[in-house]
Amino acid sequence: MEIKKINIIGIVTGIVLLGCSFFLFGTKWFFLIIGIGIISGVSPFVYSIIKRNVIASEKEEMFLEFMRNLAESVKIGTPISKSIVNVRKKPYGVLSENVRKMANQILIGIPLNKALETFAKDVKNKNISRALKLIGQAERAGGDIGQILESVTNAVTISDKLRKERKAAISNLVVQGYIIFLIFIVIVLVMQFKIFPMIAGITGAGNTGGAQINAQEIGNSFIYLMLVQGFFSGLTIGKLSEGDFKKGIKHSFALMVLAFMISTAANVVLG
Repeated sequence: MEIKKINIIGIVTGIVLLGCSFFLFGTKWFFLIIGIGIISGVSPFVYSIIKRNVIASEKEEMFLEFMRNLAESVKIGTPISKSIVNVRKKPYGVLSENVRKMANQILIGIPLNKALETFAKDVKNKNISRALKLIGQAERAGGDIGQILESVTNAVTISDKLRKERKAAISNLVVQGYIIFLIFIVIVLVMQFKIFPMIAGITGAGNTGGAQINAQEIGNSFIYLMLVQGFFSGLTIGKLSEGDFKKGIKHSFALMVLAFMISTAANVVLG
């Protein structure tokens, strides 16, 4: 992953906060500052991953639009190389620059297959690369390029449609997953601040502090459990909703931050 200025700022901010937290060692603010420092350091990287996933989705959508325009042009008898040049000025979002580059390569005499390979290399998307490879092979073999383009367009359209339908169908489960996680956090907090102190009082160990310490240790164990559960729950949500564990990182990050901030704030207020 490329380290950008925002990542460096996040890392420096996190280190500063972690350094400051040691001046609060032994207080109830210690773990809160540490958590904020870790979040500050990690957030830019998570943001970069989320942004990259969004761009990848936009690339596939714009590639579908590009393929439709290309197929329509080829269908009326225009050679594919000429068709690419003709559609280069149409808006294709994040792919506009790549389409123009490919058209310019064709204009200066670079073979179509080489231009397609360069396009695939620049875009860095396996679905797009697979489609371009198929087009290049069809062009070399001298097949019906118009039919190939139409088939590729239909395949990409169906794939995009299925992805969106799955995401829409699973959206309710995503919301339910967040609600269930929030309920779990509430249950843990009730156990930590209500049930465990009652157990300590019943055992009569409150004077020695032994039961209170054990209750706190158990409470911390539950916090760690929430963080682990939040991480894997987020990955699962990403896999169910978008078919990719990587796209669940944003959910994992959100759930883990939610669990940490709520539990730490509760410890500061109620601890």
